[in-house]
Formats: sequence, structure tokens, C-alpha cells
Amino acid sequence: MDAELVKRLREICGADTVIVEAEKLDDARYDVHETGCAPAIILKPTVADTLLDAIAEISRHGYAIAPRGGGLSYTAAYIPQSDRTVLIDTAALNRIIDINLNDMTITVECGVTWKQIYDALAQYKLRLPFFGTFSGKGATVGGGLSHGALFFGSARHGSAAEMVLGIDVACANGSVLRTGQGALKVEGKSFLRSFGPDLTGLFVHDGGTLGLKLRATLRLIRMPERLDYASFAYPTLEAASDALCELARAGVAEEAYVMDPAATDHLDIDAAEMLRSASAVARSADNPLAAAKSLLAMGKAGVSVIPKGHYSLHVTAAGLSREAVAADMKSIIQIQKAAGGKQVTATIPMAARADPFANLNGVMGQDGGRWAALNAKVALSDAQKLLKTFNAMIEPYADEMSSKGVRVTRLASALSNHCYSFEPVFHWKDIWLPLHRNAPDPSHVRKYQEPDANPEARELVNILRRKTVNLFRDFAAASNQIGRVYPFLSALSNEPRELLLTLKNHLDPKGLMNPGVLEFPVNNQTET
Repeated sequence: MDAELVKRLREICGADTVIVEAEKLDDARYDVHETGCAPAIILKPTVADTLLDAIAEISRHGYAIAPRGGGLSYTAAYIPQSDRTVLIDTAALNRIIDINLNDMTITVECGVTWKQIYDALAQYKLRLPFFGTFSGKGATVGGGLSHGALFFGSARHGSAAEMVLGIDVACANGSVLRTGQGALKVEGKSFLRSFGPDLTGLFVHDGGTLGLKLRATLRLIRMPERLDYASFAYPTLEAASDALCELARAGVAEEAYVMDPAATDHLDIDAAEMLRSASAVARSADNPLAAAKSLLAMGKAGVSVIPKGHYSLHVTAAGLSREAVAADMKSIIQIQKAAGGKQVTATIPMAARADPFANLNGVMGQDGGRWAALNAKVALSDAQKLLKTFNAMIEPYADEMSSKGVRVTRLASALSNHCYSFEPVFHWKDIWLPLHRNAPDPSHVRKYQEPDANPEARELVNILRRKTVNLFRDFAAASNQIGRVYPFLSALSNEPRELLLTLKNHLDPKGLMNPGVLEFPVNNQTET
């Protein structure tokens, strides 16, 4: 530990913001799946402007900087690769700076969570177009912009990248780079990002390696006043994916996703959680009769109505009027029936929307196990080919997976009206990492006994993950949450690769800002 650096950071940011306790530093070696080095220092600033001086000081001492938002990565996105690293925890930079009702924008510090924004906008009957991830109780705006957050609202509105208007970025030398209208000499409002070349886009999905996000302005929409839900069962993922793609093309859903029967068979919904969801459904219903019907459906059905072994496609429709939602739902049902889907009770999408940011219990796997996910985004017309290729890759490992207790589930979803998102998730029993103990509700953790260490299964999962990301690369797929797992720079052709390396060298000449993410080289040294 560098005593002089610790002293200076305490002077700049305050004594309570500098963490050097060995146990806390050791916990920072892990995310949900990956492991790295313990940082030398954790800095948890509470004032954004003091962070600029702190970053300059860290760089002057030659330490790497690892930006962390909610800390819910599973791709080593913030895990230090060297013990000469200061991990900057942005969770306390959580102020909502401005809600502009006339301009339909919100400006926030980047440690703000999706849940904070959702709750703050509710009184104005507004929301973000994409309004959060399943982990939105803990996941932050800065992390979401850096790593490609998506889910709620994404079938219609895309990901976090599509709604950001401008970002204030802290560069490695402690200066601030403002994008969008904030880039102008004359100070104005952030209402557009497309005046000249799109600087904002350079800092979206960058993994925090081009700079640490301080503030962001996001666009708003009116909160849909009507919601409706539908679920359908299909005998195969291929059939469900065809139906999902047709649904995406029609643009009639806010969320549309397919779940594996192995996942729905193991859904860990206890009585208390169902009660909370049911109560929220009742609160959000149009009238007492609608509430009664929704509660009755949830009470009678649960998830048992999905035929055994069937994939289930779940849809949320939303609009500003009952008539608009009814028209969308009519189209949804027509599309699904034409595709051969069997309509089942819509418990899953109803519960997901009723309380979208209830907890972080999903960090822990089914039955107290662990999971590790990957994802690929492809054109709708390539969905079937991707599934076929993945199945051919995984099939030879079936016996070994069975003997070592490793299984894979498959999730698919629509991203806007032109993209199919495929997410294979590997499951196994293994010793917990710190996030498995600390992120879920304590009552949820107490339900399970921690499994014994299972290095053989873990190694098999890591082998399958490497093969999967290489398959995605060869498929020319895109992925979010790139971190240090997916190939990025090595997957680019020479021209864009050289442009990005030049940009990185300009913004971060010492190569200290989250080195290794997206395959950016440490110390900016790379083979030519």
C-alpha cells in the first residue's frame, strides 16, 4: 500500500471514503463469476468534483483505475488485474441532479441506480424508455452505459445506449470531457447528441476504459397508462425463437423473451415473493375487477401451466390508452397463434413488471448454486443458425456436463425490432463468492447451505464459456457486458482497431484506466 497516496486521497475526498481494510480489499477481487487481484485501495467518493483531483493523483502515482458501479458484473469488468490498482466505487455518487419536465430529460450522477430513477419519476408519470435491468436495485447508470444494459422496455426502445443524450467523463488525467450539447463552448442544455460526430457513442459500451462516467443526461417518455401481458408455450426453442423474431418485427411489445423449461421448472418463487408480486399487480391494475382477475390468475396458475418440457415466450404490451394496448395485444396473439404457440397464463411477465426491482436474489443461482451467463446479439434472420451452431458446439460435452453436475439453460429476447439476443447460462453447485453472500436478501441466503468447492465443474464451465465466446466471435455476433471475457479489439478489422487504439492513447497515454477491458492493452503497448 502506498501510504502517500492514501494520505492524499483522504485529503482530497475525505477520510471515510478511503478503504484499506484487508477483508474488503480481498472481497473486491471477485465479481459474480470471475476472480482477479485485490486492489491496493478502494475509493468511495461522495462528491463528484473531488473525484477529478483524486483520479489525477492516482495517475500521478502510476496506479491503475478500476471504475465500479453496482458491482454485479460476471465478465471481470472491474476486477483489478494488478495489485497496483485503485478501485473507484461510484455507488455514493447517487444524486439525481435535474428532472426537466419541459425538455423530457433527467440528469443524474452515474452511481444512481435504475430503481432510484424509476421511483423518482413515478410521481411525474414519466420513465426512461429502457428503464432498467433485473438487477436494477443495485445496477447503476454508469455501469449500464459502460456495459450495455438492457431488458425492461428493450423490445420497443432498445438498450441504455439509445437513450443517453450526453455524458460527463472523467479522463485519466483528471480532466472532464463532456459529450452531446455539453461539448459546446457555450453552456446549454443536453437535449441532443447528434450535432456533428457522435462523441457520446464513443463512451457507451467502452467498459470504462476510455474514462470514468460522472454524470449522464437521459431522455424520458411518459409512463404508459395501460399494460397487458401474455405468455405462450412452444415445444422447441427454435419454434419459440421464430415467434419471437416475428414479434420483434411487428414492434408491438415492450418486452418479449423466451425462457428455457429447465429455468421455469426451477423458478425459485417462495410464498412471500408471490404475495409481494400479487399485491403489486393489484396496485397497478386499472380497476378492482382487473385486479381480482390478475390475482386469481396468479393464484391458480403460478408457472405450472407451462407444459412440461416446453419453452415459454413472455410478452408485455404497454401504451397510453386501453385501445392502443388492446390493438397491440391482438397483434401479439395473432402472431403467436400463427406460429403455433399455446397461450398460457401470463404469471411470469405479470410478476416481473409488478415489482421490477424487488431484490438482488438472482445473483445466487437456483437451489443455492451458481451461474455464469454469456450473450450474443445477431440479426433476426440469423437466429436459427446461431442456435444450431451453439447446440452443435455444446452437444459433445453432454455426458461430461451430466457427470459433473453442469447444465445449460437458454434465454432469448428481442432487442428493438431488428435484433435477436441469445443468452446461454451455465449452472452448477460450487462454493459461494462474496457477492453470493452479500447481494441477496439475508433471508434468501439463509434458505440454502453453501455448497462445497467444485473445481472440476467450475473448470468445465470456464472451458465451455471460452468455446462459446469464440463461437460468437466467429459468428460476427455483438455482445454486451464485454469486460475481459469477450474478444473485442482482436475481433475488429485494422482501421477501426487503430482508430480506437489512437483514441485510447490520447485519452489515457499511460494506459491506467481499467486496463485490459475490451482487450485494450496494459500501458497501451500492443503488437503491430
